[in-house]
Amino acid sequence: MKVELLGQILLRQTSLAEQQLADALLLQTNEKQGQRIGRILIRAGHVTEIEVLKALAQQWGLSYLDNIPQRKLNKDLVANLPIEFLKKHKILPFNGVQETVSIAVSDPLDVMAFDAVVKMLGVRCKRIICASSVIEDRLSHYYYQSEGSATEALTELDDSMDFTGLASGSASEDLLDLANRAPVVKLVNTIFFQAVQARASDIHIEPYEDEVTVRFRIDGVLHNKFALPKQYVAALVSRLKIMANLNIAERRLPQDGRSRIKISENEIDIRVSTVPSSDGERVVLRLLDKSGARFGLGQLGFTADTEKEFHRLIHIPHGIILLTGPTGSGKTTTLYSVLGELNTEVRNIMTVEDPIEYKLAGIGQMQIHPKIGLTFANYLRHILRQDPDVIMIGEIRDLETAQIAIQAALTGHLVLSTLHTNDSASAITRLIDMGIEPYLVCSSVIGIMAQRLVRIICPQCKAPYTPSEEELGVFDAQLQHRKENLYQGKGCPNCIGTGYMGREGIFELMTIDDEIRESIMANASSNLIKQIAIKKGMFTLRQDGLRKAFAGETTIEEVLRVAQDAAV
Repeated sequence: MKVELLGQILLRQTSLAEQQLADALLLQTNEKQGQRIGRILIRAGHVTEIEVLKALAQQWGLSYLDNIPQRKLNKDLVANLPIEFLKKHKILPFNGVQETVSIAVSDPLDVMAFDAVVKMLGVRCKRIICASSVIEDRLSHYYYQSEGSATEALTELDDSMDFTGLASGSASEDLLDLANRAPVVKLVNTIFFQAVQARASDIHIEPYEDEVTVRFRIDGVLHNKFALPKQYVAALVSRLKIMANLNIAERRLPQDGRSRIKISENEIDIRVSTVPSSDGERVVLRLLDKSGARFGLGQLGFTADTEKEFHRLIHIPHGIILLTGPTGSGKTTTLYSVLGELNTEVRNIMTVEDPIEYKLAGIGQMQIHPKIGLTFANYLRHILRQDPDVIMIGEIRDLETAQIAIQAALTGHLVLSTLHTNDSASAITRLIDMGIEPYLVCSSVIGIMAQRLVRIICPQCKAPYTPSEEELGVFDAQLQHRKENLYQGKGCPNCIGTGYMGREGIFELMTIDDEIRESIMANASSNLIKQIAIKKGMFTLRQDGLRKAFAGETTIEEVLRVAQDAAV
């Protein structure tokens, strides 16, 4: 039986053009390695990986699976198979129809890997074609899915190891050996995998008198995940320090470092911070998903009118735009979204950050180093000689930085930065309190936006509800006639019982116009400035949150939680 060529199947089943196929075949002939035609077409963007896999399935008379259902996973099938081999060859056995065994493969031509797995299993198996990303994800589930796997990994440690010596810090060589043992590595991998699967932004490892608590921050809220025996804290912390290139022998001083891991298709940057405590070293790991980072103004949660006005402000060629809010309110994400909007070949954009959280193509990003004198202010002086059009300052922390930012705005640059204030109007009085003259604030600042992050109601368990008396008391006038439009999440496996899934912003955008400038020159209080802005149509944080609650996106309770310090 003659096998149909892959290119001909793709021509028939996809939008691939004959000339594109001809060019790919010519390239295949000229390449020394003789790369496969499917990979060449994928690399050129003419077809997708899924289209090639479906064509391969037809070519070889095999079945194709979009996904491997969770119920078909069988940990016993991979218990004795090396994960390195399975990940390298993108191959995975699972339960097939009527208790048969199927083997998912991303490359049906890798017959040697398939035969090796069949031989190790000792049963007849059937090949199923599946995307490599699906296989990698399911492999991770096989090895790290159960919450008990964290403690199971540690039970595999050598019972003869002297943990007493390790706990006192007197056996650094043994500690280094222990930190590199397979069970400890598996424990750390399990924690990372579960954190990524739960969409956690931070991992907290907190030693106490009798145990070590591991907590994940999910959608801005901490959740207890599991507890480990206290005796293992030294091995766990040492493993994390090794990953971040920190000194495992130093337990008396705080340390900061970075690491990078890959889980399935996700590349995760990790910021590691350790501090000594009375019960051992506390570790906080900030997870930054590089592959999942998408920055666009339309994805932040702006209402249409706020987005339109903010879009107008960021395209003014000179002036200062300030973002305000506490740590963790999404200011950096908003700044990066603005830079992405402004990043064109006609603009020179430069940033000064501490730290640089994401690398942005086409933008000059600088990391401050106060220990060697590279502060925000020092960097800014030199950046102004680099002919920038847009300057982003991670944070205005002192008078010197504020003065240089204002000088840059007055000399024709657009300056973006942040301040730690509760609302937009307070940023003005904060600058004046720093020592900036009111007339300079009026001349340079064109817009201030306060923001918070609210959790979004889980779509899987979303249901209408009646607000409580407390909520009615806070939003009395607004809620009395619209109680039927409110929703909340009941809690389900999709949202790990919280009722929320993901976050978006609520915003308070104050445009600096002539009337507000007059009030600044008259040394008006922040409350008076805010009232003027509200009369001119500004929505406060609570009001913007209420609009999102009426739209069924979040809850009144959530708005009160994040904007309790902001007046209606």
